[in-house]
Amino acid sequence: MTPTLGIGLIGYAFMGAAHSHAWRTAPHFFDLPLRPELTVLAGRDSAKVTEAAGKLGWRGTATDWRRVIEREDVDLVDVCTPGNTHAEIAIAALEAGKHVLCEKPLANTVAEAEAMAEAAAKAATRGVRSMVGFTYRRVPAIGLARKLVADGRLGQIRHVRAQYLQDWIADPAAPMSWRLEKDKAGSGALGDIGAHVVDLTQHITGQTLTGVSATLETFVTERPLPTETGKLGGVGGAETGQVTVDDAAVFLGRFTGGALGVFEATRFALGRKNGIRIEINGSAGSLAFDFEDMNVLQFFDGSEPAETAGFRRIIVTEPEHPYVGAWWPAGHGLGYEHGFTHQVVDLVTAIAAGEDPTPSFADGLQVQRVLDAVERSAADSSRWTPIRGEN
Repeated sequence: MTPTLGIGLIGYAFMGAAHSHAWRTAPHFFDLPLRPELTVLAGRDSAKVTEAAGKLGWRGTATDWRRVIEREDVDLVDVCTPGNTHAEIAIAALEAGKHVLCEKPLANTVAEAEAMAEAAAKAATRGVRSMVGFTYRRVPAIGLARKLVADGRLGQIRHVRAQYLQDWIADPAAPMSWRLEKDKAGSGALGDIGAHVVDLTQHITGQTLTGVSATLETFVTERPLPTETGKLGGVGGAETGQVTVDDAAVFLGRFTGGALGVFEATRFALGRKNGIRIEINGSAGSLAFDFEDMNVLQFFDGSEPAETAGFRRIIVTEPEHPYVGAWWPAGHGLGYEHGFTHQVVDLVTAIAAGEDPTPSFADGLQVQRVLDAVERSAADSSRWTPIRGEN
């Protein structure tokens, strides 16, 4: 029989549900060397976590993450909590000998991320593995984009353009949440969604950012507070909370290979629901990707004659494309949830092989250093700011 891997998931909301679906689904479509068992789901509210466990397929529940780490039937701890809790939970789990999957961004500060990366490095010497959850790496079109760059099809990389556009808080009446509080979220659009495009561009190009010049903006500084009944505000809707994070981040960057980068992350782009847009221009070709058309990669081959040259629309659903062979016949596209399933596949495979999975906590730390440089630059009149710790 296939050996089991007991999973303890901390957090049951949006990300908890996505991760739960992935842990349930992966062994039914991929031949995994270890069989994930949905052992225990943790959350602070006993009634809500019990309800979520029944809905999402978890065998047991806990209201204290420490009880999860103590369990002998938990081999891996999956951290899907707000950023201010990542370091404490992940480090404790690693020290207890549990493998760890931690949602992005890795932490709220560079100091926390450094402590997590150090704990991960020490744990790896004992065979304990860790990974940060940049799931968009696992979109098949992104995998193909990375391969095209690695194969030299774009030549020397010159320009990188990246946007992550959403609109879910564009309405000033949208309520306060933990994602709008710096002490819990670390940052706003910058860390929540900007971290993804930082990671994606570095992943696709195989290069890292060395410095940035940035601007941050908060458009709505106060928002209505939800009450216990779920209604907004108090009498007359007068109760509000202070927004302490950025609503939008815009910055220039320079990559190790010399390429120029332009980045934008906002949750105020009306009409854009989850628009991750990446365009990379090289000396021999270009590629473009938009997550709102996630099964397509646009590729321009600069060696073709001008008479017929143009961007080629590649439908990334062939069995030869990354991960696709385990799913449906060609032409039947994948969705948002599949990236999480592919993340589980890669993590479980690495654990069974005794290898360190990617992206590692060290990779997460590097992204955290970019986010930190963006904040420091924005606070210093957009001054050019090197990435600290960049080798």
